Amino acid sequence: MSQDISKIDKNLAITTSLDLPDVKFYDAREEIFDIYGLYKPHEGTQFRRMPMDVASTVSDGVAFLSKQTAGGRLRFSTDSEYVAIKATLPDASRMSHMTAVGAFGFDLYEDCPPEQGKTSYFRGAYIPWITVNEFESVIHFGSRKKRYFTLNFPLYGGVGDLYIGLQNDATLEGGRKYSNKRPVVYYGSSITQGGCASRPGNSYQGFVSRTLDLDFINFGFSGSGKAEEPMVDYLCSLDMSVFVADYDHNAPNAEYLAPTALNMYKKIRAAKPDMPYIMMSRPDFHRGIDTLHSQESIDRRQAIIDAYNYARAQGDGNVYFIDGEGLFRGDYEGDCTVDGTHPNDLGFSRMAKSVEATLRRVMMRSNILE
Repeated sequence: MSQDISKIDKNLAITTSLDLPDVKFYDAREEIFDIYGLYKPHEGTQFRRMPMDVASTVSDGVAFLSKQTAGGRLRFSTDSEYVAIKATLPDASRMSHMTAVGAFGFDLYEDCPPEQGKTSYFRGAYIPWITVNEFESVIHFGSRKKRYFTLNFPLYGGVGDLYIGLQNDATLEGGRKYSNKRPVVYYGSSITQGGCASRPGNSYQGFVSRTLDLDFINFGFSGSGKAEEPMVDYLCSLDMSVFVADYDHNAPNAEYLAPTALNMYKKIRAAKPDMPYIMMSRPDFHRGIDTLHSQESIDRRQAIIDAYNYARAQGDGNVYFIDGEGLFRGDYEGDCTVDGTHPNDLGFSRMAKSVEATLRRVMMRSNILE
């Protein structure tokens, strides 16, 4: 059991406005918690997705956005009747077309034991209570038993301190482990980052992760996923099981997309010769009546297909292509976005279905569940 530092130094006691007389708070950076999707999460004063010295060499956008915690997850187990959360949010991004809980809030899932399979959203997200970028909330379960949890971090907010509050006599242990030891890495745009899911767990990677029990890292950078050389070099250095290239939206045009998509494939393939590599084109292929069959969308998709065809011509049998034109297809396909570009929850669930199908093929052919 963790040492209660407040008994040693009263100045470090964690205060709360929550009406919980028996609460004990734990720092999320304690080793008892399993943290996924973030860079060295048990260190530092703010959670990050990649090292600042690398992010700053990519672009100002990536340097700023790397402090936003899209894809970050905290896993643990406890028999507490409730879970409280207390956090500081130094970079709470408020947007008119995205919910507060999606942008800078948290949501909680209960993870069933592996033999039972399913992970399910627990009733009620952590709707932010904000005062000067501080956040407190609590979810009660109505009974005490051991439960496994995943707490999803904000998609667009930054998180400084994070504390988990449990009953003071409750057990606290590690969370459920993912089936893959090496994460799936997604690289791309604001859509990849999760804009505009209603809550963090509804990014397309969140759907995929829960369905296939896969760990992942989200390197979606709004307006800033452009496959620059320093970013590609960093991606090459990562220990990952699958790579998903989803940055079509941030390439300025097809003329930029064609050489960078090919260059990124070549460099990552040289570093990871046996790793499955997935290429995606943007999902909003039809962007309104006036651009129903826009040449721009066609040219962009062709640039990615050309990179895919190059890979196949080299004998690469472990490269895959997902056509964005079909990602929203089905009933209500015109209702899959918030603003004509960024998916809502329906759009993200449609994207997840296609990515899941491809990853199932990958899992059948490649040993990623080590």
